[in-house]
Amino acid sequence: MIALEHITKQFGGVVAINDLNFHVKKGEIFGLIGPNGAGKTTAFNIISGNYTPTSGRVLFKQQDITNKKPNEIVKLGIARTFQNIRLFDSMSVLDNVLVGFDSRFKYNLFEAILRLRRFFTQEEMFTKQARYLLEILKLDTHQFDNAKSLSYGNQRKVEIARALATNPQLLLLDEPAAGMNITESEELADILHFIRRKFNLTIILIEHDMKFVQKVCDRVLVLDYGKVIFEGSPQDMLQDEEVIRAYLGDFVK
Repeated sequence: MIALEHITKQFGGVVAINDLNFHVKKGEIFGLIGPNGAGKTTAFNIISGNYTPTSGRVLFKQQDITNKKPNEIVKLGIARTFQNIRLFDSMSVLDNVLVGFDSRFKYNLFEAILRLRRFFTQEEMFTKQARYLLEILKLDTHQFDNAKSLSYGNQRKVEIARALATNPQLLLLDEPAAGMNITESEELADILHFIRRKFNLTIILIEHDMKFVQKVCDRVLVLDYGKVIFEGSPQDMLQDEEVIRAYLGDFVK
């Protein structure tokens, strides 16, 4: 589904990612793991077009997307959430999700101003789909609430629903379980497995909650100072001495 080949990203004299190589198969849930500053979000920003790598290339379904703009990448079928929640403060939960359908609307400005039939037909169709996404994510009772009034964990789920609204094939989730208690993170893990099956998704996630990673991910890759120190199953990662030394010391004790 996606491959990063010899990706290096420098910011001035700082090397955030150094010769990063990995691929993710269609239908996998793949974890990018590592301490803060390891280069995980930088990798996401490169995949989603927010950053251009200093060297290397990104292939999505064997197509080189390295120099494409974020809006072009969304239309190709890649969507993401962010480490810092980015919701529209003045809009309801439902309206925040409807924003995600923007690239899929087919009516033009003239039809919207005159409120012609195609405008109403598509508005009704996408509103129905948005409500279905909120139902999947257990947010249907909050659809008319202001998005910023929700708990931190539920705001993250609104972001996931908005990303799903773009109809992605690859979903990038930046710390989706952050701010959630144990019950909420377990529910989210079940939701991610469900949406993978339901929408035929491939998912890459960044996460610090190792119990969540164990439950969700098929494979993981661990970064430290921009370099790969492990790639394999979550179970094997927990036994790897270099990973324990660089990142997991407190978790495995």
